[in-house]
Amino acid sequence: MAYKIERDERYMTRLADFILKKYGIIANAIIPAKRGFYGETWKITTEENNYFVKIVYPSTHKAVYESSFPVIDHMNQHGIDFISKIVKATHGKLCASFENAVLGVFDWIDGENRQDEKAKTREYQLLGRIYTVPTEGINIPREDFSAGSADLFFLKWALLPNDAPINALMNQYRGKIEHRAERLRLFSARCQNDKSGFFITHGDAGGNYIENNDRCYIVDWDTPILAPPERDAWFCMSWDWAIDAFHNSLRENGIDYTLRPERLAYYCYHMFFFYLNAYLDRFLDIGETDGIEDYISGWIEESFMFADTII
Repeated sequence: MAYKIERDERYMTRLADFILKKYGIIANAIIPAKRGFYGETWKITTEENNYFVKIVYPSTHKAVYESSFPVIDHMNQHGIDFISKIVKATHGKLCASFENAVLGVFDWIDGENRQDEKAKTREYQLLGRIYTVPTEGINIPREDFSAGSADLFFLKWALLPNDAPINALMNQYRGKIEHRAERLRLFSARCQNDKSGFFITHGDAGGNYIENNDRCYIVDWDTPILAPPERDAWFCMSWDWAIDAFHNSLRENGIDYTLRPERLAYYCYHMFFFYLNAYLDRFLDIGETDGIEDYISGWIEESFMFADTII
């Protein structure tokens, strides 16, 4: 889901001027880029190179986005060349402040997202390499297995006006939402007893895996945290072949770790509320409800059918 806000010609002129002043990039054109869950995303074309620009306005995500830049830079410095490469601003800054937003510029990566079995296997191979990156000396959030994503959702829901159009939709699925919150709290408590086996994780690698001929990349590292591999593996938890491929990647990279059912279940329920909060924020910001119903009862259902069997 791209975060879209209409921008007029004056805004685009200010953006182009800012990019020139802060990055020394003379833009021939700035066009929308259909990438990323949060923020405005743009492709800048120049005489020599193309660039990807992501601008995050929502206050709930700005600090998270800004804190991701040192982690990306850390991975770049450790030879990870299949992720977004930061273009630094003046004075070596990793990102910049633009009109009350956080702005980042990256090298443009051509390619398309793929989700088939071959692509998932290659995605897991890349993640396995990420997990070998040392984590000493970087400031990065650490997983605490909190149930806070559900608590935050119910708090925001309670504050909505009774006549808000999104209320009827949420009430339609109240039973399903409350069941998933209960399951999240169960696995949150169960996982908090052990916080070992943590690596740099992406959180949505499948949605940001890009292939370009024989090259493949994982982009959009907005929310890297130290967490177990299940944070990246839960999307395909119901597919035996995918779990096997994930384990193979871990072994190929010398990582002695076996995916744990309770952690897979935790991330399934936690991420449901993580993205549901994002949809709710979108509604609160611009009144948009498109995509919410398809999300609650769409592609994620297959994972829940499996997660609900874990005891």
